[in-house]
Amino acid sequence: MALGWFSVARITLFSLAIAFSLIGLGLNAYFISLTVPDDFYFTFSVLGLATAMLTLLTIPVMLIIDFIRRGAFTSMVVFELSWLFTLAILWVATAGEAVTTFNFYYPRGCIYADGTNAETYCLEVQAVEAFAFLNFFIFLGYTGVLLVFSIIGSTRGNGVWTYSVKEATFLGQKSQPIQQQVPLSQYSGAPPTGYAPVGQPQQLGTYSTHSGTPPQSHQTQPQQFQPVYSGQPQGIPV
Repeated sequence: MALGWFSVARITLFSLAIAFSLIGLGLNAYFISLTVPDDFYFTFSVLGLATAMLTLLTIPVMLIIDFIRRGAFTSMVVFELSWLFTLAILWVATAGEAVTTFNFYYPRGCIYADGTNAETYCLEVQAVEAFAFLNFFIFLGYTGVLLVFSIIGSTRGNGVWTYSVKEATFLGQKSQPIQQQVPLSQYSGAPPTGYAPVGQPQQLGTYSTHSGTPPQSHQTQPQQFQPVYSGQPQGIPV
């Protein structure tokens, strides 16, 4: 049967990813606003902004379509696996670029005085790293579990790849059609071929069990010639 708890976990994880993407969108847009006037930008900020926008444009749409329409391609398991894995790669790339930038500009960490711009920028870069990694773990963990369940369902004969998560049968066995059986008490004894039973031919010369009289023989006795005497001698005249 379909996993109800997995559908609830899916909605929860997607909601967290949307919230983290909103935070990442704001942080990366802030870094771009600081560097664009100087004709300069950080790679992690541009990549993070694009990834956050893709996440915010696609994940809510996938959830809404899944609620209002059945059979949409955006709700299919194969589409979710492909697209969410792509988002996971983009988020881990954003996190990797943020780590590289942090190690280059802040090799000793955030050791600046509180309230200074350097301290603020250092903490914001770390925040970009954290939320990018969180979204990466969310999408990677979800796609990993979904892939395992899909493989299990496929090996059991269930076509899960083109179904949505809430409709797919992952752990149940494929149902077999039930064959209708005729009870033995209803068997009429008639031959299964549909032909009427043929009676046995009666032999001639046998007694009938119903009338008690022997049957008449159809054979006729040969007639014998009887001479007729008229009272006058019959002979040959001389």
